Amino acid sequence: MDVTARVVGAAMTKVLGQPLVIENRVGAGGKVGAEAAMKSPPDGYTLMMGSNSSLSVAPNIYKDWPYDPLQGVIPVTNLASVPFVLVTRPNLGPRSLQELIALARQKPGGLTMASAGNGTSNHLVGEFFQALTGTQLLHVPYKGAGPALQDVMAGRVDLLFDQVSSSSSFIEQGKLTPLAVSSVQRWPSLATVPTFGESGVSGFVIQNFTGLVAPAGTPPEIVALLSKAAVEALKDESVRKSFASMGVEAVGSSPAAFMQVIRDDLQRWSALIRDKGIKVD
Repeated sequence: MDVTARVVGAAMTKVLGQPLVIENRVGAGGKVGAEAAMKSPPDGYTLMMGSNSSLSVAPNIYKDWPYDPLQGVIPVTNLASVPFVLVTRPNLGPRSLQELIALARQKPGGLTMASAGNGTSNHLVGEFFQALTGTQLLHVPYKGAGPALQDVMAGRVDLLFDQVSSSSSFIEQGKLTPLAVSSVQRWPSLATVPTFGESGVSGFVIQNFTGLVAPAGTPPEIVALLSKAAVEALKDESVRKSFASMGVEAVGSSPAAFMQVIRDDLQRWSALIRDKGIKVD
């Protein structure tokens, strides 16, 4: 999130001729920053770098989330997209997704699944996988994706559904075994890893998005100006190189197209969170 904001912000500064200041406001599962951004004057001078977490997951989990993800924000553009990859500790055994599913069905609750915490994207993607495959994994929540990833590599936990951008380098080093990616087609940075669809699990297409949103009430002409500047910024050579190094795909959609992405993702996680009774600590 922070890297994407800084890379795109620097490029948008050149396009707009005005500096974009990146301000991180952490706390309360992202609520502090979200509330500050979306309760700012709707004049185009304050934007939020949103994601699945702040636009479709958190609003379903936190009853007091500061805005409605469909009525309380104005989409500007979807900047970047990256799929998830199912990775296991190297010595777990299964070398394919079907082998892992078979093992999980033999030992319900016997395989451990790390996540960055209850209600995080890692957790929800893992729950979605279990619902589709009829498997049962033992969820092990951590305080952040970093510790979860480290414990999978150390062999303390069996598997993790992680963003490709986080795991790619460790996969290349042989510290993690990748089994499948959640994109429609094979991901360029992991070209030898099959998709979930190729591996026999249909309907498992999930991408983590990162995009700009403005407070509700921001004038359409300002949203159009910002969207055009962001799309133009994605063409910058420095942005393309940075995204390529992270294994991230540049998108640059229209505000309407980004709203549909948010709407679809919100619906998916709303149903899963309700059916599974997922709550945060």
